[in-house]
Amino acid sequence: MATQERATEAHRDEHASVERLDTIVVGGGQAGLSVGYFLKKQGLPFVILDANEQIGGSWRTRTWSSLRLFTPARYDGLPGWPFPGPGWSYPSARETANYLEAYAKRFGLPVRSGMRVDRLTKEGDLFVLTCGEHRFEAKDVVVATGFYGTPAVPELASELDPRIVQMHSSAYRDPSQLQPGDVLLVGAGNSGADIGMEVSRTHRTWLSGRDKGQIPLRIESRKARLALPLLWFVAGHILTVRTPIGRKVRAHVLSSGAPLIRVKSEDLLAAGVERVPKTVGVRDGLPLLEDGRVIDAANVMWCTGFRPDFGWIDVPVFGEENEPVQKRGVASEPGLYFLGLDFLYSFASENVGGVRRDAKHIARHIASR
Repeated sequence: MATQERATEAHRDEHASVERLDTIVVGGGQAGLSVGYFLKKQGLPFVILDANEQIGGSWRTRTWSSLRLFTPARYDGLPGWPFPGPGWSYPSARETANYLEAYAKRFGLPVRSGMRVDRLTKEGDLFVLTCGEHRFEAKDVVVATGFYGTPAVPELASELDPRIVQMHSSAYRDPSQLQPGDVLLVGAGNSGADIGMEVSRTHRTWLSGRDKGQIPLRIESRKARLALPLLWFVAGHILTVRTPIGRKVRAHVLSSGAPLIRVKSEDLLAAGVERVPKTVGVRDGLPLLEDGRVIDAANVMWCTGFRPDFGWIDVPVFGEENEPVQKRGVASEPGLYFLGLDFLYSFASENVGGVRRDAKHIARHIASR
């Protein structure tokens, strides 16, 4: 009798923290909040699980202090509430984080902070999510963790002289983190160029990587104010997976990255940033360039982006390139969705203000189920 009681008690304990919901959104950034807005508008019960202790966490902890968005505030609002401030101002990372936090409060979105999802599986018709000791079950799951996955740092980093200060761009805040001496920025995209302009004021700076080109106008100029409405329309409605030019641009962006947006080549030249070829190895503990040169750098910053972090998803929805098999965020596994990925549907899909159309599409799909 006692044995049976203990077995019954153990069964209760095993399921004590199980919570069943209709829809679970994983990630409380701009993507998760946007789809939450539309789910709530349709009267659908859901919860948003966010690994950060505070909404907008990635904007607070994985960006440098001087970072500003590439789009003006008038294009940065989430559905239902414009971004506060002058329409042609360019918000900082902290302003963006504060806006996201205020947005969740304004619309009463059910965000549970500090809830990192360790594993996502499917049992029968239900998805099962484990967050430490918590277990959730849901019919629909939206993966809205965005493009901030695992920092991509090449293996050669471990071969560098330990006296060199190394960091990924996501760990950089300001030049005070650097030691005296030259700085090598590995990765010549927007992160490398933006940070290069800042650190070159106090350090000799090298920018390593292939030239990705640049957009043909100054984004904060009067000319840009005239062109941006058209460019925003093109980014969201023409450069999509449905158009030949959109598919061509998508393949280029995903493989090579976007062109320089705020910083121009002449800006780097004027700031004294020296552009050098790709970093391919290590010689005598120092970075080795593709042309055989060795850079005697005291600091190396890896501006090499992020790798998608989907290792916690144990559901068969990934293709050969470890990308989720999906159509505008609707995965091949019924009930599973992806949102906020780079060029998910259009060039604007990962932008703070560009994710709304994909979010609305996914919310409608969930409602139809």
